[in-house]
Amino acid sequence: MYTPLNQISNPTDEQRHEMLRNELTNAGRPEDYENIINLLSPPPDIFDYASLDELKGVRIGVIGGGLAGLSAAYELRKLGADITILEASEDRIGGRVYTHYFDEEKKYYGEFGAMRIPVSHETTWHYINQFKLNTIPMSSPVRNNFLYVHNTRLRTSDSIKDILYPKYNLTEQERNTPWPELEEYAFEYVLNQLPSNIRTELLSILPDYSEEYINIMNMSVRETFEALGLSQEAIGLISGVNPSTGAILNISYDEILQDEYSVDFRNLYRIEGGNVNLPFAFYQSIISDNPLQYYNIPIISLGRISYKAGHYVTGIYKSSFNNKVILKYKISESLKEEVDAFDYVICSIPFSTLRTLEIEPYFSNIKMQAILEYNYIDAQKTNFLCKRRFWEQNTDYGNIIGGISYTDLPIQSIIYPSDHNICPDKSLCSPEEPGVLLASYNLNQNATRLGSLEKNKRFELIRNNVEEVHGLPRRYLNPIVEESRTVHWNSETNFRGGFALGMPGQKYLFSYPMLHPEYDQRLFFAGEHISNKHGWIQGALYSGAYTANNLAYYYHNQ
Repeated sequence: MYTPLNQISNPTDEQRHEMLRNELTNAGRPEDYENIINLLSPPPDIFDYASLDELKGVRIGVIGGGLAGLSAAYELRKLGADITILEASEDRIGGRVYTHYFDEEKKYYGEFGAMRIPVSHETTWHYINQFKLNTIPMSSPVRNNFLYVHNTRLRTSDSIKDILYPKYNLTEQERNTPWPELEEYAFEYVLNQLPSNIRTELLSILPDYSEEYINIMNMSVRETFEALGLSQEAIGLISGVNPSTGAILNISYDEILQDEYSVDFRNLYRIEGGNVNLPFAFYQSIISDNPLQYYNIPIISLGRISYKAGHYVTGIYKSSFNNKVILKYKISESLKEEVDAFDYVICSIPFSTLRTLEIEPYFSNIKMQAILEYNYIDAQKTNFLCKRRFWEQNTDYGNIIGGISYTDLPIQSIIYPSDHNICPDKSLCSPEEPGVLLASYNLNQNATRLGSLEKNKRFELIRNNVEEVHGLPRRYLNPIVEESRTVHWNSETNFRGGFALGMPGQKYLFSYPMLHPEYDQRLFFAGEHISNKHGWIQGALYSGAYTANNLAYYYHNQ
């Protein structure tokens, strides 16, 4: 029996690349394939910048143990460096990769952070392959999800034009334009007008950009929609049907184009057993004396890595003695404050957190302005552990296997587990078994407003919204939801925001200076905020490896 490519577990690189080529061909941009692969591939090998054993005896401090910090340490270990990772969290590895297990067997879990891996994200797959992690497709074989917009419920197979258009005071041209064409015009027209060589700037961090791209960077999503001639009613329709866009109308339009360019929301995968298995694989490797991943490097040449959980950095200082970088930190267990001196430091925490640290002397003016100003959007996720999968039952409110339902209600989106997407034996995938429903995933102001509610009120509102989207009677879910858990990223102590998304003009102003080291090339920066893929695992991993290379280069050429 033929299995579609996007339903294959553990795809090879060739299969992933075929999926990407197919999507780009369907989008009329087959010429973008090579550029996307090159731009998203991991940085060159660190041995291109320094030699084996060259960093022996060099002390490197890493602020933050998320994927950016872990990948930087993982790469620098190859050169023999003595590395200390200071991670604020006491009880969790992974930063904004956050898998929560509802049971001791780890069968039922929800993702509260990064949850999707596009086939085009080469650096992410590079490390997945190194650690030999299993991956499972998230693409639903049958699209049967709900849209609930303007108090109107329809399935994704229903006609948006016939059912929803009459709810909005659209112009005559908009009323006569089928929804797929209207959506394509809003999200792809500007992209397709750019020459292929200019489109590469979407995934590039440069000292300067083309005039065509600068014009896009300086406009918000709403301003671009207006410039395209869309009415405010059409923008309202788009915001309802695509609520993640409706939540970020004030964000720079190029942030949307970046995802469209590399078709990030098609052919998605997850890591078997939870995405936290990727940072955990890094952790297992760095604490091992003889990690398998360094099979071609003599053990005696490998550096040492100390991972210190519960160590919250409070200050960064430039020493006048020997060009050292001093870090001050608190140890959670005792609230004791200590200091340590390093030859080099990599700061991989979000700028929203860095903003609260003591910095002396100040970094460059443009870097300090970026720390003050660079935009992070809020995000909120609430997962329900359900005793049975009501959404999979053969009813008017069910028949849904995987995928996403969208709504203009506060919850924005409901994401169904993909573990029943492929079931060779239907008896193994019963709707009567428990399942974890991502009952609410929302961004920006919706996340702030919902996330700030008191726990019981938040649960009640989310439950009511889920029931309304599915056409269920009120309180139907009360006996079904066994446990609920929320992570509101603005309220997470060590993060203070979901992920970076630039406001108009911010990429042009800040992206290149944000990369630059400080303190005479002794203090480096990494993280998804300093990358070409905001909000994705790809951005964090590429940034960590790139920064490790950058440090090695400066050390070698000092």
